[in-house]
Amino acid sequence: MSADEARRAVIDGLQDALATEHAALWCYSLAAAFLTGPAAEQANQDARDHLRLRGAVERTLSRLGAPAVSAQPAYATPEPVVDADSAAALLRVAETDALAAWRSLLERSTDPGIRRPALKALTDGTLRCARWRVVTGTPPAIPVFPGQNDPT
Repeated sequence: MSADEARRAVIDGLQDALATEHAALWCYSLAAAFLTGPAAEQANQDARDHLRLRGAVERTLSRLGAPAVSAQPAYATPEPVVDADSAAALLRVAETDALAAWRSLLERSTDPGIRRPALKALTDGTLRCARWRVVTGTPPAIPVFPGQNDPT
């Protein structure tokens, strides 16, 4: 792979990660309408984490001279969100999707300056995903291979 191809692969991976962070933030905003108590507090913290990640990816893309992909005005949910249970299920899916994007970025880059934050995002995201998997009763609590295709 040429240097240009490697750079393009990293930028594409960052764009994918950014797109999933946009989607995750949208999902957390939707879920907030249905969650209360500790679940709402956890969702608020998780949303702040995604906001931080989104900002970090945007700054990295800017340093690389690449325009950041924009958020969509809305996203399709895999199932209708009508109560706390379906809101938690949506957040489990959002976290699972984000894990896949971060893992993909790890696979596309050899640059430690990209890989370290991507690994941290994958690790932190695994914990967020595990919490929502427990809330939704989705075993195992911790995904076996975070970021790989998850049949749940």
